[in-house]
Parts: sequence; C-alpha cells; structure tokens
Amino acid sequence: MIKFTLNGRTVETDAPATARLLDLLRDEFDLIGTKEGCGEGECGACSVFVNNLLQNSCLIPIGSIAGADIHTIEGITETEQFKILDESYSIAGGVQCGYCIPGMIMASAALLSKNPHPSEAEIREGISGNLCRCTGYNMIVEGINLAAKKGDGLW
Repeated sequence: MIKFTLNGRTVETDAPATARLLDLLRDEFDLIGTKEGCGEGECGACSVFVNNLLQNSCLIPIGSIAGADIHTIEGITETEQFKILDESYSIAGGVQCGYCIPGMIMASAALLSKNPHPSEAEIREGISGNLCRCTGYNMIVEGINLAAKKGDGLW
C-alpha cells in the first residue's frame, strides 16, 4: 500500500509500484485535468507538483511517491493564484483548444512562485517544458505577464 497526500488529503493506493502517477491520478482518483500528451516527459501536459516541484507525472512511478505531497490542477483551482492566472490567460487569449492549459497553468504557478516578476525571456524559459500547438505561445506569455502584474504580492 502506497500512502501520500493528494491535493491536501491523505490517500492510499494498492496499485503496482511501477504504475505511472499520471495513470493513477486519472484512473483511480478521477483527476482528469492532468492530461497525457506525449507520455515521454516532453510536452508538460501531465505537469503536477510533487513536494512543491513541477514534475511530469507520466515519468513518475508511484512507488517513488510514498509520503509525497502531490498537487494537481484540481488542487490549485481554489487558490487566488489560480484565479488570477485563469483570468489573465482569458484576457490575453491564451487558451484555444485547452489541452495544454492545465500543464501551462502549473508551469506558470511554479514560475511565478519562484520569480514573481519574470522578464519575457524568463517566462518563455519557465514554460519551455510545456508544448502548445494552438497559440504560438505569445498569448500565453502575455497571460503570465499579466498575472504577474495582477497578482503582485500573491506569488
């Protein structure tokens, strides 16, 4: 039995230790906001926080998360930081098909928590592990820049 914290709640699973965290989140806990894109850690669609570090859940065997603190996109939607990111992405037109957005939001939150006033180059580097095939990144970068300004003092 593997025990860990998921979005602030202690949970357990008897899934095989080699199962991917991504599959566990989606299949056992119905947290489908975390997406599978490439399944190889290249696209960032499956980004989650593991002990406050941005990680690709498709690369994490659940045997390695015993005792860890995991947060998914569902776990951050009630925060003020999420509300500002959501509004800022919307204003900037940073969401088109939406498939990459949960991972982009997680990467944005990780970036702004470390650097509340990033330059455009730092924003682009901060989301460089996340792929978007719709927006061409400019509107996402604009959304993160807007969130940094609107959320001044929150990050």
